Amino acid sequence: MKKNYFGKYFSGLSLNTLLLAFASFFSDISTEMLYPVLPVFLTQTLGAGGGIVGIVEGVAIATQHIVQGFSGTLSDKLQKRKPIAIFGYTLSAISKPLIGFAASWQGVLGARFFDRFGTGTRSAPRDALIAASADNQSRGRAFGLEGVGDNLGAFLGPLIAVFILFVLKANIRDIFYLAVIPGLLAVVMIILIKEKDVLQVTKKRINVTLRNLPKAYWNYLFVTVVFGLGNSSNAFLILRTRDVGVSLEDTILIYAGFNLIAALASYPLGFLSDKLGRKNVLLFAFIVYLITYLGFAIDKNMILIAVLFFLYGIFQGTFRSVGKAFASDFVPQPLRASSVGWYATAVGLSGLFASIIAGQLWDNISHTSVFVFGAVFALAGIIALLTLVPKKINTT
Repeated sequence: MKKNYFGKYFSGLSLNTLLLAFASFFSDISTEMLYPVLPVFLTQTLGAGGGIVGIVEGVAIATQHIVQGFSGTLSDKLQKRKPIAIFGYTLSAISKPLIGFAASWQGVLGARFFDRFGTGTRSAPRDALIAASADNQSRGRAFGLEGVGDNLGAFLGPLIAVFILFVLKANIRDIFYLAVIPGLLAVVMIILIKEKDVLQVTKKRINVTLRNLPKAYWNYLFVTVVFGLGNSSNAFLILRTRDVGVSLEDTILIYAGFNLIAALASYPLGFLSDKLGRKNVLLFAFIVYLITYLGFAIDKNMILIAVLFFLYGIFQGTFRSVGKAFASDFVPQPLRASSVGWYATAVGLSGLFASIIAGQLWDNISHTSVFVFGAVFALAGIIALLTLVPKKINTT
């Protein structure tokens, strides 16, 4: 009985699904080795302020997600996923050491731009590969398994950073140099993937234009933007944790724990979205986000901050896997790189504005105002999701 359930729990997936999960695992080790120390590097090593952190991270987020729309459309036009993904993973890996060489925040901004440009280039074709690696009834699980790899890597990355900084007593810049190693391992995983012809289902030429994306899809993007205008960079959660007196070491460990929870949540909630519907599970994620940001607005206790990061991990694991799976549901297979890519563009543009606004609120109003602002737009996103997006999408 248990064996049959276990087999059903992971049915519909393929070797490509596993390789893509490992690619995300290694790439996020590379990214998250540096992410929790980057705000500290900017503010303490290079002397930048909170506004600069918001600009750097806002540009990074926007670059990553805006590029996804164009790379997704290019991938659909060419009907090739793997070569574009390899280029993106490679560029992202070799850009990370450049942050360590930076002597000013402008240098960090440039390196982060190339890093996130590579990430954005690879992501939409990779997500199309994920959607193609599983049957239609298992798409949430496929994105969930990729989310496990992504968030598990994000859990181990900060722990590796702690080991390098506090056990090996290395310089903070060494984190950025060493991050290239797991980044290149991610490239190897993509090279091993066997790309299928996504046009096997039709002999007709696919007209890849934005006009081919349905109204319900654009409604979903509108909901994503409304919610995303309050979803600023996680850097502000890190700064908030430091703000209440938590040490750098403990801050990194709490952040690592957040990513572990996100990893543990990704697959089961992706599985639930296959069974209960994407909209219901995404609504749950939005509500968790609202509760979390209200907590960050009023709380200044280390233990409760850790609890809030636990809740935020549940949101992150759900939003990453279910949000992209839902975007891919609106269109047939040959258009899925475009649908997920432009969804990510919506996330990125709203994230850019959210991070810039958060930086100004942090510097000029109050630290608490960042999280009140986020909570307000989370509530608006919940209302928009309930009223504008259908529960079930019928595509193949």
